Amino acid sequence: MTASKPGVRPAIPHFSSGPCAKRPGWNLTALTDAVLGRSHRSKIGKAKLKRAIDLTREVLEVPADYRIGIVPASDTGAVEMALWSLLGARPVTMLAWESFGEGWVSDVTKELKLKDVTVLKAPYGDLPDLTKIDFSTDVVFTWNGTTSGVRVPDGDWIAAKREGLTICDATSAAFAQRLDWPKLDVVTFSWQKALGGEGAHGMLILSPRAVARLESYKPAWPLPKIFRLTKGGKINDGIFTGETINTPSMLCVEDYIDTLQWAKSVGGLSATVARSDANAKALADWVAVTPWVAHLANKPSERSNTSVCLKVVDPAVMRLAADDQAAFAKTLAGLLEKEGVAYDIAYYRDAPPGLRIWCGATVETSDVQALTPWLDWAFAEAKAALPKAA
Repeated sequence: MTASKPGVRPAIPHFSSGPCAKRPGWNLTALTDAVLGRSHRSKIGKAKLKRAIDLTREVLEVPADYRIGIVPASDTGAVEMALWSLLGARPVTMLAWESFGEGWVSDVTKELKLKDVTVLKAPYGDLPDLTKIDFSTDVVFTWNGTTSGVRVPDGDWIAAKREGLTICDATSAAFAQRLDWPKLDVVTFSWQKALGGEGAHGMLILSPRAVARLESYKPAWPLPKIFRLTKGGKINDGIFTGETINTPSMLCVEDYIDTLQWAKSVGGLSATVARSDANAKALADWVAVTPWVAHLANKPSERSNTSVCLKVVDPAVMRLAADDQAAFAKTLAGLLEKEGVAYDIAYYRDAPPGLRIWCGATVETSDVQALTPWLDWAFAEAKAALPKAA
């Protein structure tokens, strides 16, 4: 028997975890003031880049003595710049509980080939034991595990008086979760996540301690031009005033400025965090009364309010072989995409099979609420198609 389709559809079906939904009311006219056909090094081009940096500081509430730079290659580029430029001065502790954290572990151990590395791991759904961290080492971690839906609950676990640097990949946390700035020395994110900007540009934020490391330590390995943050042994201040290392897309810059202005207009960081929390709560309220689904993150205090990852716990599905469980999750996502009610919500390729639904600030709570009956519909349709023995 075919389940009845819900009568209400999400107005905006964009629940992808990156690139994420554009801000409410966005359209192409928001980009009409873009500096096109002009050099990014022109006076007007640099002014736009500086405006993006200044708005980032204002909306994200970054301390005045932290430097903010626009860098190439999205969040990945920003993280790699930090790893290759700063690590090697002292032992390193790497935290990993999902695929992107695992990627940074691989880069540090297999590409940089650092020897004095401690790796603290946890399976999908949990955090590593944060009490085991030695803060005399540099510590590299993701604030929010985009592919597991597990985040650190706060920065209380980070030592205020520490010898090493903390390098934080915050790409799916920035603007949706409050970052504990005094505990963070390097913070990275991309425009395409919590504010729904466009891809290919990253943000690199450095504390005074990180700047001091850059000016006092030279890595043993060569650095390509695109990674170089110093000039003549001193921080290249131009990078942090809008003089980018390579050519940015001024169309994307304009779009990022537009998203920041929107965030400011709705109430700044407090409002964007509250919007994300409301979206995640709407989804969590549905999970709480829905027997076939559960959060991948085991502890409520560690559940992401942006990249909410869900697993199917219906007994008939759990009895399936692993490949068949993965196929079932993809069927769910495919049914929703075919109906035009949710795009790109299948699990990340390295994560356990399930769904991943973006609940960041640019998503409307009413759309999350409209989505949940469709999730039930898709599950019923997919389960009805299973072999009877299942």
